[in-house]
Amino acid sequence: MRILFTYLVCLSSLFSFAQTEATLLGTWSNSSLIGSAAFDNTYNEIWGYASNGKEYAIIGSTAGTHFIDVTNPNQPTELFLIPGADNGANIIHRDYHDLDGYLYVVCDEGQSTLQIMDLRYLPERVDVLYDSNELLRRSHNIFIDEENKRLYALIAGGGPSSFDAMRVYDISNPLDPILLSQNNSIEGFSFSQVHDGYIRDNIAYLNLGPGGFCIADFTNPAAPKLLGSLTDYPQSGYNHSGWLSNDGNYYYMADETWGTDMKVLDVSDPSDIQITNFIDAGNPASTSIPHNQVVACDYLYVSYYYDGLQVYDISDPSAPVRSHFYETSNEPDAQNYKGAWGVYPFLPSGNVLVADMQEGLFVFQAIDLDCSEDRSSYQNIFIVSTDEIEQASDVSITPNPASEAINVQIQSYVGTELLLEIFDLNGKLLVKHLENGSASNFDISINHLPKGLYTIRVNGKISQKLVKL
Repeated sequence: MRILFTYLVCLSSLFSFAQTEATLLGTWSNSSLIGSAAFDNTYNEIWGYASNGKEYAIIGSTAGTHFIDVTNPNQPTELFLIPGADNGANIIHRDYHDLDGYLYVVCDEGQSTLQIMDLRYLPERVDVLYDSNELLRRSHNIFIDEENKRLYALIAGGGPSSFDAMRVYDISNPLDPILLSQNNSIEGFSFSQVHDGYIRDNIAYLNLGPGGFCIADFTNPAAPKLLGSLTDYPQSGYNHSGWLSNDGNYYYMADETWGTDMKVLDVSDPSDIQITNFIDAGNPASTSIPHNQVVACDYLYVSYYYDGLQVYDISDPSAPVRSHFYETSNEPDAQNYKGAWGVYPFLPSGNVLVADMQEGLFVFQAIDLDCSEDRSSYQNIFIVSTDEIEQASDVSITPNPASEAINVQIQSYVGTELLLEIFDLNGKLLVKHLENGSASNFDISINHLPKGLYTIRVNGKISQKLVKL
């Protein structure tokens, strides 16, 4: 394996390019929350969501998952706290990813669960539709391959076994995850853990902690193909996380080890992975340490622990240039883990969300205003037309979610025959119920339907969503 160990600029010129402090718009924290016993971190991962013209920050804490309205970024407002199955001082890590209006939530400590939350009714409510340890009790990180509707659970425990380096679940039915594989090796290449990863259309870029880095094809999760690996490289440490460039040719990787730089990998040929550059936060301290990275359009956003938010211009993806920064933390540099945990740059406004482990939520002004094309891949924006709202108000389905039966009330229907149909997400008709006469209140059994999301139509026009538990 060939590694190109090339510094593209000398140290004296490293600080010569323009650097701008990011513009802080607003913050949120809750002083009543406690910190973890291990690192005194009250807060952990950050995620974002947008729907019907509103924007939300989703931030984890020792208590659970907080939903913060950041539509007005100058006044972030907490709407809901959904408690974790386990919470308190033993909690350090939570992680999030959303797909099609559903948020998937995991925790890496205690007697935790996989939670699936319905975000489609924000800001009125958040519904927890799945909360179980049957398939997964704990996971350090998750990532969803959106093209193939698969969830990757990284460092996974509970359910079918006490521990797996990683697992893959089919979430094409969003409320009924199906375990596809448990992976502790790929074609004889073994690893003790997959700490984090980035997956695009079945190609997985996996950060293996003490085992380095690899790229694999998970088209068949039960028999993945190893495309390449990198286990011996300069400034190696605990291989933590990374993110793929939009063109798929470069991977920005961090070793969560004090004093090590982030690496720019040329992955255009997975069988010959090359390090083409090193980047840092401009802090010469031996305790400087990166955490998480996200690419949005021409910028790489990094939550850099003590050094806060760091942003790099990657218009030349092989040679990132630090362009913006903001120190979210007042903690003194040390061989510890404090400061900026996570970053989320995909809101439609372009505003950037950062979670600081001790300080809470930071909302920054958009750095790249022309990034709508990239953000669309990470947003599930559900616009309901006025006609749909008016039609939907004519029919009441209770309870919803439901497990055995539903009661249907038609408030303004006048006629001699009423046809109610229930379809799955693929448009397959599963229930057909015909009411003769002018009945407007009746029950329908749904006990035979699998768990999941369905559409109800009345006389082919009035529609409602139904969640089967």
